[in-house]
Amino acid sequence: MDNTSDPAAHLLRAADIRAMPEKRVQHQFNANAVRHTRTLSMPTGMRRTGIHQIRLAPGSDSTTHHSHEADEEFIYIISGRGTARIGDRSFAVGPGDFMGFPAPSPAHSMTNTSDEDLVYLMGGERNSTDTVHYPELGRSMIKNHGRREWFDWNDLHPVPPRD
Repeated sequence: MDNTSDPAAHLLRAADIRAMPEKRVQHQFNANAVRHTRTLSMPTGMRRTGIHQIRLAPGSDSTTHHSHEADEEFIYIISGRGTARIGDRSFAVGPGDFMGFPAPSPAHSMTNTSDEDLVYLMGGERNSTDTVHYPELGRSMIKNHGRREWFDWNDLHPVPPRD
């Protein structure tokens, strides 16, 4: 989509965002990780970066604790409160807090530990290849040009040395 001819195509007004239907997205490895998502980047023509407004209901996880090899991500809390896990540490988070995860990143995830919705902006790169690690599951997912495949770490076998 080429939005360069119409400058207004690059602007999403607050009323337009509120009118967008939320898409329910459940993480493939965590039934409690249900995000209610509005994608902001694609309607403005952005292709290399994904930006989403996320709403987590009370008690919901944002994802499965994970790290990326290639894609950088960020989270900016708009409203509500929760607990962010970064590596092995937990942090209370609330409105105005920002988290940035350069690649390769430490493992990270978030849980809505309050009795109100947790709303945040989440964004990151859309590299055509990335490896996502889920340390608590002993699992990795490979993203490769539109395909996503996963494997358990106990299925790995060492490659013999070359002659």
